[in-house]
Amino acid sequence: MKYLFFALTLALTFASSPAGVAADDVPTIHIGTTPIDAGAEPYYAQAEGFFKSAGINVDIQAMANGAVLAAAVASGALDIGQSNVVSIASAHERGIPFVLVAPASLYTSKLPQSALVVSATSPLRTAKDLNGKTIAVNGLKTISQLGPEAWIDNNGGTLSTVKFIELPFSAMEDALTSGRIDAALISEPVLSDARSHGLRVLDNVYDAIGKDFLIGAWFTTSSWAKAHPDLVRKYVAVMQQTARWANAHHSESAKILQTETQTPVSSTTMRVVFGETLDLVQIQSLLDACAKYGVIKASFPASDIIATQH
Repeated sequence: MKYLFFALTLALTFASSPAGVAADDVPTIHIGTTPIDAGAEPYYAQAEGFFKSAGINVDIQAMANGAVLAAAVASGALDIGQSNVVSIASAHERGIPFVLVAPASLYTSKLPQSALVVSATSPLRTAKDLNGKTIAVNGLKTISQLGPEAWIDNNGGTLSTVKFIELPFSAMEDALTSGRIDAALISEPVLSDARSHGLRVLDNVYDAIGKDFLIGAWFTTSSWAKAHPDLVRKYVAVMQQTARWANAHHSESAKILQTETQTPVSSTTMRVVFGETLDLVQIQSLLDACAKYGVIKASFPASDIIATQH
C-alpha cells in the first residue's frame, strides 16, 4: 500500500490535462480500466454506440493493475478509471482526491461471484473450524480478505488465530488439494472451474459485509469532475444505460468481452452484476468493514467520496 501512495503522490505533482477534443469538436474522455468483466462497461458502451449517442468520443486504455491505473488518473494521463471501493477508501484516507462518479460491479447475494472454498475431503464446515487455519486470498487487506474476516467474526470463529496468505486465484486449487492451505476465497471464472473439479463451497462469505454492496466503481479526481461537469453527467448516463444493457444481455456482452480480453467466457460462467446508481448504503457497508478490519483507520461518510453533481 505504501508503494501505491508513493506513486500517487508523485503523480499529483504533474499538471492535470483537460479532456481532449477530437477534430470534429466532439470531446474525448480518456478512460482506463482492467480488461476483465468488472471493467468492461466502456467496451460494451462503445460497441453498442452508447457513447456516440451521448455525443462523446472515448479513448479506452487497458491497464495491468489498479495501482498503475490510479496513478494515471491522479496525474491527468487518464480522465476516468475503474477501481475497487476499498482502494478508493485507502486513497481518500491518505489525502488522494479521488471521487466516485458511477458504479461498476455490484456484489449481490442472489448471484455471488466469490465464495470461500475448501477441498472435497476437508472436514471444515463452520467458522469455528477455521480457528488456527490458513486461508488464501488474492490480495491482503483487500475485499477478498475482508469477506472471510467478517464471516468468521460474525459466525463464532476466533479471527486472531486465522492466518491469511496471498496467492493468485489460479494457484489456489492446487494449494487446497495439496493441503498447503485450508481454505481459499475464489472468484469467477476460476470459481466455476474449481467447483467442477470437486472443491466445496463453505459459504458465500461476502454476505457478512452486506447482501448487496458496491465492489467497483468509476472514479476521477475531484478537480477533473468540477472542471468537466457536463462530461461527468454524460459518462454517468452512459454507464447507467450500459449497466442495464449488460445485465440483460449476457450472450451479446460475452462476445465483446472475449474479443477485448482474449479470454473465453462460457455459458456457465457467473457474470458480473453492474450497479445503476451510486447507493450510499451499499458503499457505506463496505467502508465500515474496511475500518473494522484495519484496512483504513476509521470509517467516514460514503458521501465524502462521491463526486458533487452540478
